Amino acid sequence: MTTWTEVITYVRTRYEVLEESDGWLRFRLEGPDSRTQQVTAHHVEDLHGGAWVELSSPVGWADKIDLRRLLELAGTSPVGGAAVVDGVALLKHTVPLEDLSIQHEFERPLKAVVARADALEHELTSSDEF
Repeated sequence: MTTWTEVITYVRTRYEVLEESDGWLRFRLEGPDSRTQQVTAHHVEDLHGGAWVELSSPVGWADKIDLRRLLELAGTSPVGGAAVVDGVALLKHTVPLEDLSIQHEFERPLKAVVARADALEHELTSSDEF
């Protein structure tokens, strides 16, 4: 069984951690053309006590982008769903922590969410704020 501590250790050894607490960490990944993209991993539990890792990556400030267009574009992706949290439009994806293969079930969705969020940020804002 994979633990939250193992996820944290994996991230710390591979990425630039920007901020961290007991239940989440925010870090940065390098993208194409000198772009970077922030992502947050949250340790969450479902109603039955199952542990999950929620990945979220910002697309832009919700009041500065076309949210309908974000929903349309997010709907074409095999990973992630659109949400707004604290005024920030995000692409989010959740993976179960139990029996998690970090290389395949964490790293692959992580990179997919981050790449898609960065592409959406570029398309909807023409910037690289996040």
